[in-house]
Amino acid sequence: MGFAQLASRRSTCLRRKVGAVVARDRRVLATGYNGAPSGLSHCGEVGCLRVKLQVPSGERHELCRGLHAEQNAIIQAANYGISIRGGILYTTLFPCSICTKMLINAGIENLVYQEGYPDPLAQELLRGSKIKVKKFQKASGKK
Repeated sequence: MGFAQLASRRSTCLRRKVGAVVARDRRVLATGYNGAPSGLSHCGEVGCLRVKLQVPSGERHELCRGLHAEQNAIIQAANYGISIRGGILYTTLFPCSICTKMLINAGIENLVYQEGYPDPLAQELLRGSKIKVKKFQKASGKK
């Protein structure tokens, strides 16, 4: 989860910084963070339409000019020809329904998330999938 937290620092989103990492066999396969597509202006430069329209969190994803961290991790793996089937996705935020559908079709087997997200459809989709879901619990450091 530390790598996902580190990736989130690269986010260019004005509303929320999210990072994701796909791993398998204790190896990092791909990383992602939320932000505008490569080569396009970041929201900090052009503003955020969702903020302007006061769109509540978890709604109207299509209005965002950015990609989600999970989407960028999947795209990074595809660009480099890396299969993420059987992998674990670590993400700082529970995935939305769009990302959830992508994770199911990409063959992700485990999902570890740090913070919740208000998308009941994503939760329903995951319950119907074979993906094992776990909320990240920071180690207490006690022995």
